[in-house]
Amino acid sequence: MKKFLLTAVLGMFALAGFSQVKWDVKAGMSMSNLTGDVENTNMKVGYTVGVGVDYAFSDMWSLQSGLNFTGKGVSFDDVEGEDGGTWKLNYIELPILGAAKFALNDNMKFVVNAGPYLAVGLGGKESYDDGDDFKLFSKEDGLEEAALKRFDLGIQYGVGLEIGEHYLVNLTGQNGFINMLNDKFWSEELSAKNMAFFISVGYRF
Repeated sequence: MKKFLLTAVLGMFALAGFSQVKWDVKAGMSMSNLTGDVENTNMKVGYTVGVGVDYAFSDMWSLQSGLNFTGKGVSFDDVEGEDGGTWKLNYIELPILGAAKFALNDNMKFVVNAGPYLAVGLGGKESYDDGDDFKLFSKEDGLEEAALKRFDLGIQYGVGLEIGEHYLVNLTGQNGFINMLNDKFWSEELSAKNMAFFISVGYRF
């Protein structure tokens, strides 16, 4: 996975010399939760920032990718006397998307894109309402395994607007395919997968 991400990054820089390639930066808000064998969870609001690349095959079709830093996670309600808590998860993500663009007028395009994404967890912790913290992607003292798997893979899809030559507005969704719970840590066969939505604005150079 790490070798693939490195190869993808080098490939992005290799594309930089082509005239069909345009670069952009973007930032926005994430809204994340979990799907699967989870209960009493609430959406967590986080962040997304990144750099993107758009390789145009024609006026309509393009390949989009980039590197994004995203904050995901979930909050848990108080249950049966146990304190509620929050999972705060930070990822670096690589989407590989096919995009179709439709001209709305001379100054605006409507964009639809979809494709897979790969992600690596950079850091994560569980914070309890009583102030205690617990690392999620790395082994805590006295434990043989981490609670969560560091790698994630899923589908990304979205719609957006390209306004003029420079401005971008995007609404994006993600659904993870991989059970993020480490089977060697959890005593039961449980499943939990990432799910997130993003609202972002960007500037294209």
